[in-house]
Amino acid sequence: MAKTIIHIVGTGTIGEPLTGLLTHFQKELGIDEVTFNKRTPLKTDRSKVVDLIRRGAKLATSRDQFSGFEKLGIKPTYDTEEAILRATVVIDCTPSGAGLANKEQYYLKAAQAGGKGFIAQGSEFGFGKMYARGINDETLVPGEDKFIQVVSCNTHNLSALVKLFGTKGNTAPENLISADFVCMRRANDISQDDDFCASPEVGKHKDDQFGTHHARDAWHLYKTKGWDLSGLFSSALKLNTQFMHVVRFHLRVKENTSVEKLIKTIKEDDRQALTFKKSANQVFSFGRDHGFFGRILNQCIIPHETLQVQGGSNIRGFCFTSQDGNSLLSSVSAALWAIDPATYDKKIQVLKPYFFEEV
Repeated sequence: MAKTIIHIVGTGTIGEPLTGLLTHFQKELGIDEVTFNKRTPLKTDRSKVVDLIRRGAKLATSRDQFSGFEKLGIKPTYDTEEAILRATVVIDCTPSGAGLANKEQYYLKAAQAGGKGFIAQGSEFGFGKMYARGINDETLVPGEDKFIQVVSCNTHNLSALVKLFGTKGNTAPENLISADFVCMRRANDISQDDDFCASPEVGKHKDDQFGTHHARDAWHLYKTKGWDLSGLFSSALKLNTQFMHVVRFHLRVKENTSVEKLIKTIKEDDRQALTFKKSANQVFSFGRDHGFFGRILNQCIIPHETLQVQGGSNIRGFCFTSQDGNSLLSSVSAALWAIDPATYDKKIQVLKPYFFEEV
């Protein structure tokens, strides 16, 4: 029987914790081998590469970088292309645009050679079928959907809010009239030195219909279900913080509801969390202390005291985005689905302890 191998490309804010998560739960997830690709040998990154190898992952890099890693005391196991071709599933976690380029250079060939799945992150629009765990699992088609794009962390949040409050638990799209979101994004991750902003910085509405890519991608995500949620719109701004994204939302629905009903709906969905905390640093600190690799895997964290229902049909509130935690969940889920659609839902339950009812 062929080995089940998952290969992660990139060691950034998603790639590094994803590699650690897969090696930690390797046995429970039915994975024989975890490999990861690191492009550039850097002294500042040596410690994390060494620790990922200690955990059981195997390093791949381009052949011309082997000597650079060896000078750092690290011996790569595989060449970049070799690691991709031998993998059952590849999860690309590289910066914007690189995943699409890698698809053309490597993944199309690997798919023809027998690779079961190729997964990219939210910035890679057009890579494959858009996916978020618990939103459109039923649309994935075995043997057909080899290329999957996991939507961004904020698109996860928007889509989860639409599911919770606008579509009656993913069953009634006609209930949603419109949904407007303001994504207040952190400037950069605490692991990053670049691209911090000195003050709040507003973003452009580049899409005439949806505003920013967050609502556009949420529309495409629900379109895989045959739904046309054309009333979605999003705006975005960056704040001078490194903690968490926050979303302000306003949904208009047809069927009257109440705050009590909304809270009940949140409690019934174990991928969402409630909180009494009102600051991003307190929520972030909870994730650091109780999450896996500091990540909360819930799709969104709702401070329920901010929920308001006006006139029975206008729903407003705030929500914290659990950074890349929701993207990690969907990446693992998509990989396990590609390996075996019949067992992925059962296997992924090993992550259940890292979902919180209350933060």
